[in-house]
Amino acid sequence: MKRGRPTVSAIRQNIVDILFFMKKGYGYDIYKAYSAIFPRPTLRVIYYHLKKGTALGEFVVKEIKQEKGEYSWGPQAEKIYYSLGPNAKPSGNLRAKRYFERKKK
Repeated sequence: MKRGRPTVSAIRQNIVDILFFMKKGYGYDIYKAYSAIFPRPTLRVIYYHLKKGTALGEFVVKEIKQEKGEYSWGPQAEKIYYSLGPNAKPSGNLRAKRYFERKKK
């Protein structure tokens, strides 16, 4: 019998479904979509699952951008863009599909 935490997560599966329709997104963008579709998580949980999913091969880091702007912490922000990896198994969640169809209109 395996010990420790299971590698399966409902939140990470929902993120996989969101990225399936988004194709590419960064942490806060994924958080906003997740909050609109599912019960609101914390931003920290989203970033945890993005990091864990990257380690499991469910997500792949596509690019890292340094964007300039007026932020409370300084003049620039680092945005890490994720997309689906080889181990991702999107379930085609209907709530996520409807959300992105409405967003396109």
